[in-house]
Amino acid sequence: MIKQLFSDLDGTLLNPEGQVSAGNVAAIRASRLPLTLVSARAPIEMLGVIRTLDLTDPQIAFNGGLIFRYADGEIQPLQLNPIGHNRAQMLLTFIQTSFPTVSLSCYTQDQWLTEKIDRGVRAEAQLTGQAATVIDYTDLFKTDEQPVFKIMIMTLDTDRMQELATALKQLNYPDISVKLSGQTYLEITSDKAKKSRGIAFIKAEQRLDTEELAAFGDGENDLPMFEAVGTPIVMANATPAVQKVGRWITKSNREDGVAYALTHYLREVPQ
Repeated sequence: MIKQLFSDLDGTLLNPEGQVSAGNVAAIRASRLPLTLVSARAPIEMLGVIRTLDLTDPQIAFNGGLIFRYADGEIQPLQLNPIGHNRAQMLLTFIQTSFPTVSLSCYTQDQWLTEKIDRGVRAEAQLTGQAATVIDYTDLFKTDEQPVFKIMIMTLDTDRMQELATALKQLNYPDISVKLSGQTYLEITSDKAKKSRGIAFIKAEQRLDTEELAAFGDGENDLPMFEAVGTPIVMANATPAVQKVGRWITKSNREDGVAYALTHYLREVPQ
């Protein structure tokens, strides 16, 4: 019997316009199952969906870098795995020096920060509805009060992005995770930021068995999440390699695939 749902956001619960559809909202509410969002996004970029669905259960941001609960109008941290303070400073300096043409920004728990508003930042702001705060990165590291959870790089120059990804991996820092998201995004988080770690936290807190967990996703960064649940459900818009791990392949995110799976597949799971 399924007792807990987990879902990725972009490409999964959200449609191509970045919205959660009325069909998905209705199906999730009708299921009466608790839902945890599991996303590379920051909490501030998840709040719209959390409010729309009236979610009160723990949520997973930054691919597991931060587990939090949204209550009383506040983000309440439950588990934190930020990038090391010195490491974040080193990475930002390295990228600025070696790859000055890319769009560079970073996230604390509550803020999206950048040194300049460029094409990439404007595009991301339009997608997420968030506004970046312009600061001098040196000011960010004067104290330890605002740990950095994610560094994000954007560029339409795919060759340059591959060069950057290779250069970062050649630094061989064991305490970070470097992941490409498509061809135009690259995200750096702590090596402890894994979707599976977030699921393990909630599984232990709620005293759930693996067979009682179902998850929806579409990307390679969802594979650890799929491995951590008994019922992995993959979107039709996922790549064939990701679809191979699904117990079921549901419709695409444009076609309310989460709602379709809730009404057609999950009720078939043995009770």
